[in-house]
Amino acid sequence: MKAATMHNQRPFGPHLKGFPSGQALLTRGQVAEQGWQLLRGDLALPLAVLKQSALQHNLRWMRDFCAQRGISLAPHGKTTMSPELWQMQLAAGAWGISFATVFQAAVGARHGVPVLLIANQVIQRAELDALALLHAERPALRSMFLVDATGQVDAIEAWATARRFQGRFEVLLELGIAGQRTGCRTAEEARQIAQRIAASPVLRLAGIECYEGTTATCDHAKDRATVQGLMDRVDAIAREAIAQGWFAHEETILSAGGSAIFDLVAERLAPDLGMPVRGVLRSGCYLTHDHQRYRRYLCCVGERLNLAETLKPALEVLACVQSCPEPGLALLSMGKRDVGHDLDLPLPIWRSDAKNGSPTAVPAHWRIDALNDQHAYLRYNRSAPKDEWPELGETVASGISHPCTTFDKWRWMPVVDDAYRVVDAVTTWF
Repeated sequence: MKAATMHNQRPFGPHLKGFPSGQALLTRGQVAEQGWQLLRGDLALPLAVLKQSALQHNLRWMRDFCAQRGISLAPHGKTTMSPELWQMQLAAGAWGISFATVFQAAVGARHGVPVLLIANQVIQRAELDALALLHAERPALRSMFLVDATGQVDAIEAWATARRFQGRFEVLLELGIAGQRTGCRTAEEARQIAQRIAASPVLRLAGIECYEGTTATCDHAKDRATVQGLMDRVDAIAREAIAQGWFAHEETILSAGGSAIFDLVAERLAPDLGMPVRGVLRSGCYLTHDHQRYRRYLCCVGERLNLAETLKPALEVLACVQSCPEPGLALLSMGKRDVGHDLDLPLPIWRSDAKNGSPTAVPAHWRIDALNDQHAYLRYNRSAPKDEWPELGETVASGISHPCTTFDKWRWMPVVDDAYRVVDAVTTWF
């Protein structure tokens, strides 16, 4: 018991990838006191790092974006699964944190998240058990999850009867898009499910939810038409639910928002429905952003909103050039176990050697074209000047695409200033 308590108080140590061997366990504050400088090789690579200045910029940017539109933010916590980052988001004004599973929501609740939006269906008996227990342990906790079928309501009521459950769960009716993810497809189906929820002794209908993120194309006209069609459906069922008295609270929640075209749904999250409405945006990747996929999407957001600046990439993965076996090829010390590759391969962005310690942009002809478990294949132009060739032992930093699948490969990440001095650290709970 004492060891477990000590580990919770000092979660950082050599059991974590990239942490110094032989180093005693450290608290978060003690990590910042070590004076580690990544450009002089104080920590072993590969290592995923977060840039403090970009994090702070992104927190302010999204806070202001939501405030200007009169909507709330419940960012998707599954992106990072990091309690320290969730607390930064809450401190910057987030109303709650979204999650994809009851397990994730439980991690959030046990780290002080007051409002949990489970943006997914809950139907398994074990998950309903866990959610009920979470509320029994924390009476002040607020949570809600999604419903998109009368059969789901039937299953929840059967579970409640078997468990003699006396409470009621808050839920959001989910509207979906044909061929895309979850959510009811037709207006009639939505109407039947909303009416069924309103009549249930176990559920309370708190609002309407949808998700548009998988439809993003960066074609402004196409994206706007898709979002308008979806939000028209949200508006119609919300108005009918109000007229029929199906909502359980005086304040109705309308929620949407991935990380690609959130500006378009944000336009429709605070309609005049004749009753209080809380529009809730769920974008998660905004906090760290990325150097590729979401960077392209945010360029489109900037074009639509006429903005010179939007979000900044905060997540990088540093690796060492560990082998130069032939001209035109270098092997970096990171692979599929260290960096996400589900949407795009990592993008080399800067290089630094231990002699001068100053990052410089990599030559334009450098590219990573393959990953093994522990290696990245860095290709370069063998006819380029020798000073544009990778050097054995130097550090190469790469930008990523889609932060979710890089975060889940790490149990800690140092936070660095612009000189790559470690000034903070965060944990992840996947």
